[in-house]
Order: sequence, then C-alpha cells, then structure tokens
Amino acid sequence: MENAVAKSGKINAFLKRKGIIISGRRYGIDAMSAMAQGLFCSLLIGTIINTIGTQTGLTFLNDIGGFASAMSGPAMAIAIGYALKCPPLVLFSLAAVGYSSNQLGGAGGPLAVLIIAIIAAEIGKAVSKETKIDILVTPLVTILAGVGLSALIAPAIGLAASSVGQAIMWATEQQPFIMGILVSVMVGMALTLPISSAAICHALGLTGLAGGAALAGCCANMVGFAVMSFRENRWGGLVSQGLGTSMLQMGNIVRNPKIWIPAILTSAITGPMATVVFKLQMNGPAVASGMGTCGLVGPIGVYTGWVNDVAAGIKASITAADWIALVMISIVLPAIICWALGLICRRIGWIKEGDLTLES
Repeated sequence: MENAVAKSGKINAFLKRKGIIISGRRYGIDAMSAMAQGLFCSLLIGTIINTIGTQTGLTFLNDIGGFASAMSGPAMAIAIGYALKCPPLVLFSLAAVGYSSNQLGGAGGPLAVLIIAIIAAEIGKAVSKETKIDILVTPLVTILAGVGLSALIAPAIGLAASSVGQAIMWATEQQPFIMGILVSVMVGMALTLPISSAAICHALGLTGLAGGAALAGCCANMVGFAVMSFRENRWGGLVSQGLGTSMLQMGNIVRNPKIWIPAILTSAITGPMATVVFKLQMNGPAVASGMGTCGLVGPIGVYTGWVNDVAAGIKASITAADWIALVMISIVLPAIICWALGLICRRIGWIKEGDLTLES
C-alpha cells in the first residue's frame, strides 16, 4: 500500500513538473477554444480570401486562400499545443500531427485533430528535456506518437464525428421546426459558454439547414446580449459583444443565470424561423455556423455558400429574399426579440440594474 502511494506521489510530481494537467477544462475548454482560433487563422480566413478572389477575378487570392485552408490541420494542432503550454520542440512537431490526423480523419478530421494532438502534446511534454539529445528525441517521440495514433484511430474518430453531424443534418431536414429549436439553442449556448461552438460545428460538419439554425442561435446570443445590455454598456458593449463574443457575459451569468433567459428564448424562436420560414442554409465552411456575428464570419460564410452554389449550378442567383433572410436572422430578429424579452425580465425583477454590466 505504501509503495503504491509513493509511486502515485512520484507520478503526480512528474506530471506537475512537466505541466501536464489532466482536466476537463484544460482539454474541453482551453484546447478546444485554441483549436477554433487555429481554424479561424487557416480554413476560415482562407475561405474568405478565396471568395474575394472569385468575386473580384483576382486569381492570386484564390491561390492564397487555398494555401491557408490547406494548413487547417497543422494550425489546429499547433494552437492546441500552445494552449497546453508545450515546449517549442513539441509545439513545432505538432504540425505533422495535425496534418496527418486531419487528413486521415476525413470529414470529421477536426475532432481527430483535437483528440490526437492533445495526446501527442502531452507525450511530447513528458519526454521533453529528459535526455541530452532532446532535439532528436522530443520531435521523434511527438511525431511518431501523433502520426501513429492518426493511422490507428483518426479514421474511426472522423467517421464517428461525421456520422453524428450527418444525423443532425438529416434530422433537421426531416423535422426542421423541432431540430431548428434544439440546434439553435444548444449551439448558441455553446458560443456563450467558455467552449468553442465554432470548433464543435466544424468537427461535426454542420452545414445546410442545421448550419443555418446554428448560426441563428449564435446570433441570438451575440446580438441579443449586445442590444439587451446597451443601457449598461453603451456602444463599447454593443461592438464587443455584437462583433466579438457573448462570452463576455459569462461572469454575469454565473452571478445571475436569469439574464441568459432572453437570449436562450430568442434562439428558440429564431432557430425554427431560420429552418422553416426562411429556409436559411449555411453552405459555406462548417466552422462559420458556430461563429455568429463574430467579425461577421457567420454571414460571410452564408454568402460564401451562395457563391459556391451559384458556381456549381445548384443555385440560379443570389436574390433579395436571400439577403432579407440573412439580415433578419443574423441581426434584426435577435435584436428586437431579445431586447423585448430582456425588457420583460427587467420589469418582473429577474434582471436588475447592473446585472448586465461588463467588467472593464
């Protein structure tokens, strides 16, 4: 018994010395949020640049966009390693791990990248600076572990993630009203919580009507909180939440969860409106489904989908009705509905003065 306790103590001391912290927050929040940033700086930016190139006829932008998008796997893995505070040799070695896991994971590659990059990063950290030939050992172990795991489990992880995403999209097509509510509310809440709705949408490949519902939920939270808290936070708060993130309200939500009710109810209303009334589809990159109005990435993603559909002959043209649907779901309806519901919550005392004030 004493030997087991002593051994456990040595392991814990080793893990602490190496900065290996095994926790849900570390892997499910920190790593996933960083992964979303990696996605933004590769696939998403690449898609936007490519769309600009297509619309302007500047073909060199299509090349640049293609290069950026192709690096999504390495960008995600390196971002994850940065969040896990990896030493330089481990961090740089994760480029190969991200590429292999993303490629072998197929449509569900992002989830494979998340899982495999975390494991490879922690293994790399464990061996880092433990030998006199660290410059050889650390990259070798990190890459062998990551690429080996990619070959073994990335296809299965990717298939599982893709299957779940396909099931959600199929269910949304079959039951647009019910699924419009569920997808909108859940993705919208994920956006406000300290987890990455963008990474979730990309990992599951949520596009089509389900992507439109996800976009509606994100916009309901971002635009909703921005408008609802205008009296407390004025223009700075409107911009930081409406074009930044509703996650800024998380501290206030912990103190008074009732302030979240208007945004959640708004997403439950605008989600089915997106799927049933406007039939809004996100046929751009799946990651944009979980971005909302952050940097206007969500609406730009919808527009990118329109452009791609027109080029493929699936869609005849971009109509005024398309633009009306996008503006209504992304900005107008979230602003009006959440503001009105927030006013009701203020009147009945669920939201008090200062409850929505952002910390400076």
